[in-house]
Amino acid sequence: MTGEALSVRDVLAGGGEGFALALRPRPLVFPADHGPHPRYRSEWWYFTGHLRDSTGRRFGFQLTFFRFALTPHRRKRASRWATNQVYLAHYALTDIEGGRFHAAERRGRGALQLAGARSGPFKVWIGDWVAAGGADRDLWPLRLRAGDADSRIDLVAERGKPRVLQGDRGLSRKSAKPGNASYYYSYPRLPVHGVVRVGARKFSVSGTAWFDREWGSSALGRELRGWDWFGVQLDDGRELMYYRLRRADGGIGAMSAGVLVAADGSVRRLAADAVRIETLKHWRSPRTGISYPAGWRLRVPEAGLDLKLLPRLADQELKLSLRYWEGAVAVHGSADGVAVGGDAYVELVGYGSDSWPRGGAAAAE
Repeated sequence: MTGEALSVRDVLAGGGEGFALALRPRPLVFPADHGPHPRYRSEWWYFTGHLRDSTGRRFGFQLTFFRFALTPHRRKRASRWATNQVYLAHYALTDIEGGRFHAAERRGRGALQLAGARSGPFKVWIGDWVAAGGADRDLWPLRLRAGDADSRIDLVAERGKPRVLQGDRGLSRKSAKPGNASYYYSYPRLPVHGVVRVGARKFSVSGTAWFDREWGSSALGRELRGWDWFGVQLDDGRELMYYRLRRADGGIGAMSAGVLVAADGSVRRLAADAVRIETLKHWRSPRTGISYPAGWRLRVPEAGLDLKLLPRLADQELKLSLRYWEGAVAVHGSADGVAVGGDAYVELVGYGSDSWPRGGAAAAE
């Protein structure tokens, strides 16, 4: 598709008139909140994870479903094709030992069962790309399937660590302006097993996944350019999530925040100044020319954490309708002076000209 570019800022900054806004904490209700929120402008179901087969061959994966509402209310139209809901999905596989990264995309309109989401039983899908829950009212087990001729995943995520409500009881503020926020919760460590196919080869794998869930209508203030998101799973049983909001003037947004989840599931909230990040080096994409950070030192002094994060592969850039870097990352460092390792996923949004065609979304109404 072609058309005028629509940047991530256009999608998440402003434009929420007529849509419901995330203004204050509210009780999250399950399983209903696993499903869609069509009165809000956008939402996503975000899965990332780290896998190994019996020989130690490692993979990273990402599967994300996005929903976008084109209008606050659905217009009455005679056509069964008519909808004001558009779905987009991104799939990526990092074959670490094979030295390959592959990403693919699907789009679908929320009509005629081509794409959609529901809460009971839970399912979000575009064609045969799907995340679908089992009989448990709280998702489990959760089946993840996606891929193409190059590679494919067929995974099952089981119940893991408890759900974490991000921000203020699930309300994640991105700026001081009311409504520049989202409702946000996470499952930071889920056991996962299944099959990865790369070309004609199949690998039986197991590992851990991270599931992020977010919805809102206007999340970024006009002063913000993008964000760096870190989802770290440490070998000592803890998880660290931190997002750094980047200002257009080069500064760091005051609403940057995160959590440190203990091995027992208890949560410590992290304010913007609780995590110190040093960029160690950069990588320039040969396809887009965009320069991304490509190594970090993360310190959380109040928790005694000093971590070094390095990408498993330098090139994990998704050059789809929306261009960004998201990939599997190795973690090494110390916790109160004791060596600790782990795995992470890092997402870098708002570097260079990240955009997708305007015509792709508008065509569905």
